[in-house]
Amino acid sequence: MRPRILQTDEQIGFSWAGPDGTPTTLRTLVTTDDEPDRLVATHLAALDDALIDAARRYGELLGGGRRPDAAERESLHTLYRVFDRLVHDVVLASRELGVEPDVRTGQIVGTSTLVSVRARAPLGLLGPAPLDDELDRPGPGVVGGFGEMCRVDPARPWAGGRWVVRTEDGRRLPLTLSTLLFDSSGVNKDAARREHREALRSVLDAAGSAAADPLTVACAVDWLLYDFLMAHREGPDSAAVVLGDGGAADAALVLDAAFTSVTARAVVDPGLLTPEPAPR
Repeated sequence: MRPRILQTDEQIGFSWAGPDGTPTTLRTLVTTDDEPDRLVATHLAALDDALIDAARRYGELLGGGRRPDAAERESLHTLYRVFDRLVHDVVLASRELGVEPDVRTGQIVGTSTLVSVRARAPLGLLGPAPLDDELDRPGPGVVGGFGEMCRVDPARPWAGGRWVVRTEDGRRLPLTLSTLLFDSSGVNKDAARREHREALRSVLDAAGSAAADPLTVACAVDWLLYDFLMAHREGPDSAAVVLGDGGAADAALVLDAAFTSVTARAVVDPGLLTPEPAPR
């Protein structure tokens, strides 16, 4: 008998069972299986399929087309927890094997992260973005100014930062990486991508500090990662992430950030990494 995936037609996502049928995790399986790389590849393929199924079943809710009713809220709650666990599991398994993430892995994990964020949004489970209470409100029309990455506090690098527009009259307005790359003029796009990567990496490097608050870390990582992933989608109406010039380096960054987000949120939500009951 081989390890196998447990899944039903109604189930969101999937889980693993060992050779004896006992529910387990990918990370546990790869420590004893004689073909662990095959298990990781199977997990990623199943995760990719689960994302397609989630988009088909919950696309309108994930896209913000309407608010969920009570039953749909429960489904979204299950959805984000399942995808967070599947991402957490495959990153742990890959680290166990010493496997460097490739572009495909980064794209699948990135898309899973986008789905998790979009599922949490209507549930009110996204914390505030960095600097949310310090920025000015933009008015209608074209805004003139300079985009810059602003950190919350250099003494607290785990608190993160975000892009803002600093206008000629001194206001600071919210900005996104997507707007910088696709809707702004005079932008050095390569430099913007590089600065965004550096900002996200600085949060990840500081996340393990004894002084770092897990909720602050989660909010900082989620915002910078979400902003990065939204700027690397296949199209404006798609959640599919496409990593281009950054290649394997961006894939590694996405996996590290997604793992850090789940780990930090699990501190304030202890049930996040508790598996769902196995299907019968």
